Amino acid sequence: MDSRSLYVKQLADRLGARSEEVFLTWKGRVAFYAILEAMGVGEEDEVILPAFTCVVVPNAILYLGAKPVYVDIERKTLNPSFKSISDAVTSKTKVIVCQNTFGLSSDLERVAKFAKEKEIYTIEDCTHGFGGLHSGQPNGAFCDAAFYSSQWNKPFSTGIGGIGWVRNDTIRKCLKVESYSDPGWKSRTSLSLLLFIRKNIVRPWNYWAAVKLYRWLSRKNIILGSSSGGEVTGVNRPGDYTCGSCSVQHKEGIKALKKLDHLLERRKSNAALLTDVLKKLGKYYVPSELHSDHSFLKYPILVKDREKVEKLAIRNKLELGDWFNSQLHPVQEDLHLWSLEPDLYPVSKELSGQVLNIPCDTAHIGAYVQFIESYSEELLK
Repeated sequence: MDSRSLYVKQLADRLGARSEEVFLTWKGRVAFYAILEAMGVGEEDEVILPAFTCVVVPNAILYLGAKPVYVDIERKTLNPSFKSISDAVTSKTKVIVCQNTFGLSSDLERVAKFAKEKEIYTIEDCTHGFGGLHSGQPNGAFCDAAFYSSQWNKPFSTGIGGIGWVRNDTIRKCLKVESYSDPGWKSRTSLSLLLFIRKNIVRPWNYWAAVKLYRWLSRKNIILGSSSGGEVTGVNRPGDYTCGSCSVQHKEGIKALKKLDHLLERRKSNAALLTDVLKKLGKYYVPSELHSDHSFLKYPILVKDREKVEKLAIRNKLELGDWFNSQLHPVQEDLHLWSLEPDLYPVSKELSGQVLNIPCDTAHIGAYVQFIESYSEELLK
């Protein structure tokens, strides 16, 4: 069995899927695009999604000529409520995107049942959720299809990578992934180099400098990045967007999956510690009743001054994530280009200016607990 077939089989086994239901792409957003394409999404169609996401999600919708319809989120879950989703449905709604935020999905059963009754497709955005569970079932098992990411800082990493799972046989037969182009030698070589640098050079003391340099270089399209410059400045599809996977990703994924169970256990354990300290300090925390459905890729904290707390983290040589630093991360300017009116979604607007996140796979959770206790006055309730 070649590395691609073995990787697909291992992914399918973890999801409880058939191998033929799983496909691979260069990035997670491409898997999402492929699923929308197979669902026949196009002009006049509406796709419902949270107003608290990454810009690449509405991009995929806009690339197909459809309209993104945003809904606000709840402070408790950082996900939309069932009511906000159901209220946004119109006669033009073709798809509802159910997002797994930082490792947590919400109201999946109700949304999926409601959508089926309305003959609307559902897609789980599990870019934060591979390996996690919701109501005892693998993330991705509740909707017609799901997509995952194996990029940097995801549940497991291949540097760059996307996975799709299509449970609906009718949709699966319409997939066009086999016609997508293969990654060129330049992309494959760049990915291998970046993986080497991430494993052997990036450390807690230089993490922030490395991230800032990486983002700047990728936006200038100088190196391979999570997002190209065009994806965060406009809504025109890049020419090399529909791209399949490569052996570098397959081999890296096989190795990374061996460590996933250990990471999932560590994330849960670290999250319990963070919850305890935040609760005792009277600060914002993830309620215990959500923990069983939360895989805790990241633990969200709310801060008064994001820039100040980031500087404090740098001083203490600690990594903090900045998802989602805008309603359409990482875009900071005119969101109207993506058909989003910020003030219509007050909760996501407020939280996108306050949220930072702790990597729950850290082996140094004590340092983060100490950080929280030392700078508790910088945290919000």
